[in-house]
This record gives sequence, structure tokens and C-alpha cells, in this order.
Amino acid sequence: MSLDLFLNQVVPVRQKLFRFAYRLLGNEEDAQDITQDALMKVWSQQEKMTELQNMEAWCMRITRNLALDKIKSRKYRLADELDRAGEVPASQQSPHAMAEKNDVMVKVRRVINELPEKYRTIIQLRDMDGYSYQEIADILELDMNDVKVNLHRARKSVREKLQNIQVYGL
Repeated sequence: MSLDLFLNQVVPVRQKLFRFAYRLLGNEEDAQDITQDALMKVWSQQEKMTELQNMEAWCMRITRNLALDKIKSRKYRLADELDRAGEVPASQQSPHAMAEKNDVMVKVRRVINELPEKYRTIIQLRDMDGYSYQEIADILELDMNDVKVNLHRARKSVREKLQNIQVYGL
């Protein structure tokens, strides 16, 4: 692989890699480290790049694996810093509406964070990052039908838990 190929195909996805690592780790510094490590690993395995069909999916898979290794090695816990990742400044909303919206988002994030890692990752890639089913299958090395089934189960679990919270206060 030449430097031009690396600069044209890998460097443009650097921010996606960072956001993905950040969502998995919940810590900006660790996400930066993982992103840097992923880029270094891609560069060191440059001979594989010519045979790849989806460079971005390969880079995301490397990032995911490095982040999961970090989580396992430190028994890392997802921090509440994710709360800040999705917040958008509200414009012309009443304080009551903003507080209510904030409460709902905290509940949604808490429910998603309680999901098994596989479900949580698939929901993040599809609903937060906007990847296609095929791209998710490539990133996670799963069959596309497995991705669809796991996403359906994850969404169903989130929906049921949120309904229980709403109806029963659980």
C-alpha cells in the first residue's frame, strides 16, 4: 500500500473510528489511543488492503477489537460521558420540555447500556452511526440475517424495558 492509498481511503474514516471507539469506551483519551492504535495496525497490515472489498468495515472491525481488548483488560465500565455525546443544544424550548427530554434520554441510554455487548454494538452502529446491515455484518463478522435478528431483539428489549419504566416505574 502506498501512502496515497492510506491517505485517501483510511484517513478520511478516522473520525468515524474515534466516535465508534468513544461510544464503546466512554472515555475520550482512551478512544483517541484506540483510534491511533487502529491506524497503526492498518498501516502495519497494508499488504491486506489490496484484497479488501470494504476498507471502512475492516478499519471499524480493527477498532472494535482493540476497544474490546481494552475493556476486557481493564474490566472497563462504560462511563456516563455518553450522556454528553448525543446532546444537542436546545433552541427555544421551555425548561420543563428540556428537562423532560433529558430524563427520557437518560432512561434510553441507561436501558441501552444494560443490553448485552453484542446488542449494544449493533444498535449503536445501525441507529446512532447509520451503517447499513451489510456494513455491520462486515464490521462484526456476522451473517447479515444475524445482524437483523439481533437488531430486532435489541430494539424489542429496549422498547419493553422503556414501557415497563413508563407504566410500572421499574
